[in-house]
Amino acid sequence: MKKGIHPEDYRMVAFRDMSNGTTFITRSAAPAKETEVIDGVEYPLIKLEISSTSHPFYTGKMKLVDTAGRVDKFMNRYKKHYDKK
Repeated sequence: MKKGIHPEDYRMVAFRDMSNGTTFITRSAAPAKETEVIDGVEYPLIKLEISSTSHPFYTGKMKLVDTAGRVDKFMNRYKKHYDKK
């Protein structure tokens, strides 16, 4: 592995899945603007739109989370391909 390409400032960070409210703590070097107190300890907070707790592949539920209308645009564009099935 190359030396000097990995960050040195790993720390414990709280990640919150905004679609279902699940919060998990892991080590990360990602920058955070907010903090969250969990069990009396303050952690940097990073908000996620989707994680393994809400992604259809991991949950088995076919719920699409769409915040920008991208899924609708895709479905409209390729609707004729889906109607054939």
